[in-house]
Amino acid sequence: MARGTIKIRLLGVFKEAYGASSEHVEIEGKVRLKDIIWRLADSSEDLRRALIDPDLESPLPNAVIIVNGRDISALNGLETEVKSGDEIVLIPLIRCGVTR
Repeated sequence: MARGTIKIRLLGVFKEAYGASSEHVEIEGKVRLKDIIWRLADSSEDLRRALIDPDLESPLPNAVIIVNGRDISALNGLETEVKSGDEIVLIPLIRCGVTR
């Protein structure tokens, strides 16, 4: 299988939590997006807290995830296959709440 790298760009609070605006992840062949996300989250406890919803064990409530310029909701969600040369962008969601 071919080896390569995927570039991950982190914006906003994800950048602050991770301590860098980008990361290159080594892969072999095609892998699922969720495996890349978990590998990154496992490498930084601060990023894990910012990115992963603890109740759902998912980044989806906290992030818009873009693969090669397309929102993953238009692809195969977290099951989207990524390969060498792909770019993943993690954008934090901003929530507005009502206080009582």
